Amino acid sequence: MKKTIIVVDDQSDLRLSAKFILENYGYNVIEADSPLQALEVIAEQSVDLMLLDMNFQYDTTSGKEGLDMLKTLKDKNYHFPVIVMTAWSTVEIAVEAIKLGAKDFIEKPWKNQRLVRIIEQQFQLGSVQLENKRLKAQRPTSDVFMLGESAAMQLVLTQAKKLAVTDTPILITGENGTGKSMLANFIHQNSARNNESYVTVNMGAIPETLFESELFGHTKGAFTDAKKDRMGRFEAAQSGSLFLDEIGTIPLNLQPKLLRVLESGEFEPVGSSKTLQAEVRLIAASNIDFQQAIADGDFRQDLYYRINTIVLDIPPLRKRTEDILPLAEHFLAEKSQKYAKQDLFLSEQAKKALCQYEWPGNIRELSHVIERAVLLSDDNEIEITGLTDQLASGNKGTNNGEMPFMTIDEAEQKLIEQALQKTQGRVIEAGELLGLGKNAIYRRLDKYHIDPKC
Repeated sequence: MKKTIIVVDDQSDLRLSAKFILENYGYNVIEADSPLQALEVIAEQSVDLMLLDMNFQYDTTSGKEGLDMLKTLKDKNYHFPVIVMTAWSTVEIAVEAIKLGAKDFIEKPWKNQRLVRIIEQQFQLGSVQLENKRLKAQRPTSDVFMLGESAAMQLVLTQAKKLAVTDTPILITGENGTGKSMLANFIHQNSARNNESYVTVNMGAIPETLFESELFGHTKGAFTDAKKDRMGRFEAAQSGSLFLDEIGTIPLNLQPKLLRVLESGEFEPVGSSKTLQAEVRLIAASNIDFQQAIADGDFRQDLYYRINTIVLDIPPLRKRTEDILPLAEHFLAEKSQKYAKQDLFLSEQAKKALCQYEWPGNIRELSHVIERAVLLSDDNEIEITGLTDQLASGNKGTNNGEMPFMTIDEAEQKLIEQALQKTQGRVIEAGELLGLGKNAIYRRLDKYHIDPKC
C-alpha cells in the first residue's frame, strides 16, 4: 500500500513542489497550510509521515510554532515520524526539535534527492523496528537461555550479563545448533541498547557482489538494479546492536571493507561520497576454527583481533546434560501451545532416552525432536516410541552407516542438517554437497524451519 505523507507549510508553492516530487516516487501526499489544519486532518485519517515547517504566522525565525506542534503530537501520542524543515535552520532549533521527537531536519530549499532519501530512511527504520518486535514476539530466546542449569551454561550466562551492559565487541563461538544467535539476542536484551534496533545479518548468505550494498547501503543509480536509495545494516542498527552471524564465511577480499568500518566507525553507501558514522554495538558469531583459518590464509588476523575482544564459547549439549530436560520441557510447552495440544508430558523412559542421546545437532535438533513428538502424539503421555527412531533405539547419535526408517521429508531434513554440520553452517557449501543450487537449499531451509545461524 502507498505510504501517506502530510506536508504542513503555509507556502502553497512549496507544498505543491513537495507533492509533485513525492507522488513521483509513489507516495500519497496530503497538504495542510497550518498546524491547526494538520491536526484536523490527522484526526480524520491516518498518515505515515509528516513534513513540518517550523515557522508560520508568529515569525520567520524562532521555530516556536513548529516546536509547539511537536509537543502537541507527543501529548496526543501520534507515533508517525516527523521531519522538520525551515529556511532559517539553526543548531539550537534542530536540537530542540529532535528532543521533542522529530526524526530528522532539512533546510529549505531542499535538494530533491536528499528529501526523498530522508523519507525512505524513516520508512526503512520503521520496518526494521516492526520486524524486531515481530521476532521478539515469535522467539522467546532469552527464556531458552535462562533454562541453562549446568555449571557451564551458568558461567556463559553470567559472563554474558556482565558484558551486556558494556559496548565491548563480542565473538560467540560454538557448534551448529548450540544457540549462538539466541545468545546474541540475549546480550542485546540485557544491554542498555535494548530499546534500540537489533539488526541481524547472515554473512554467509550475502553474495559477494552485494556485500557493500547490504552492509553500507547504496544510492539510487549506484549500479544497474539500484532503482532507489537503500539503507545498509550498519545504518539501520544505529544506536542499537548489529549481529554479524557466520562472520567466518566472509571472502578474504571483502574482509578489509568490514575491518575499515570496525576500526574507524566510518563508511560510505555505494555510489555516495558522503561519509556516515556507525554507532553500533557489534556482536559476531561463527563455528569455524579461526586459528586454522588464519594459518590457512582464509581469515585476516587483524579482523579477528578486532571482533574477538571478548569470546563467549557455548558448549555443546552433550557436555551439559543437566540442560537437556529443562530445554525439552520448555520446547514441549512451546510446541503444545503452537499446535493446540494440552496436558502433554514426557514418560520416564522418554526422558531417559533424551538424556542418553548425544545430540549432534544440539538445541536445534532437540527442538525438532520435541516438535515432531508433539505433532505425532495421540495420547497425553509421550513415550519413547514417539521420539525419533535413533532415540527410541538407543542410538547415541553417531553415524553407524545405517539410515533409520523415516518419511521422505524427514530424510531430506536430516540430510540438510548433516550437510550443515559437515560444512560448519556454510549454507551454499551444504547445498553443493547435496547437489542443490543456492535457491534450492534456501527454499528447503525455509520449508523445514532450519536455522543455520544457531
